[in-house]
Amino acid sequence: MTAITRDLIADRLGDVTYDRFLFYLMGPYKSFNLNYVLSEEERRDIDVDDLPGPLRRLFQNTEEIDDAQALLRRVQGELRVDPGVNAFLALDVDVDTDDIDAATQSIEYTRCSNATAFVLPFLGHNFGVGEEAGSILEALSETHSDRLIFLHEDDVTSAMIRSARVRWDLRVDTYETESELVSKLRMFAGGVMQRERRGDLERLDDSPVCN
Repeated sequence: MTAITRDLIADRLGDVTYDRFLFYLMGPYKSFNLNYVLSEEERRDIDVDDLPGPLRRLFQNTEEIDDAQALLRRVQGELRVDPGVNAFLALDVDVDTDDIDAATQSIEYTRCSNATAFVLPFLGHNFGVGEEAGSILEALSETHSDRLIFLHEDDVTSAMIRSARVRWDLRVDTYETESELVSKLRMFAGGVMQRERRGDLERLDDSPVCN
């Protein structure tokens, strides 16, 4: 079985200014689409052009490049340039799910990362992310709560987000635009980095937990 370590993750990612600052980005890879859940008859009764913008977007063409994963990739690229942290998605590490299941992978990526963000856009099919986030919080909230953040688009409401804030005292914030999302993730990463330098947070390279 593949052992997920900080070295494994860093070795499978490209070079950036701060190679050893691993920033795990979680979020939906697929956009939610009402065409998946409505019957053909129900779809015929709806005039998509008459719907408000946010609802109209939920009927987007499923053959186009998926907006949810594209958002994560753009955010990842921004963070890898400025401040130059090693932002990554689970796909980038390329551990076979036949070797380690996806939920366990997410827990181990979080354990090994200096920071982890759950990004929930309005268009995202967020149920799976919520399930994985719950598993991560159950396993790591006592040791990694200061390294975790939920950022959801203003239009997103979720009982899971509300309960996470109460149950695990998780940091939760909202964003309206992609640039605001990137800015808040940069601030969060910078804050974690400063706390590690001051000694308020453990330096993970010195920890036996994920090395």
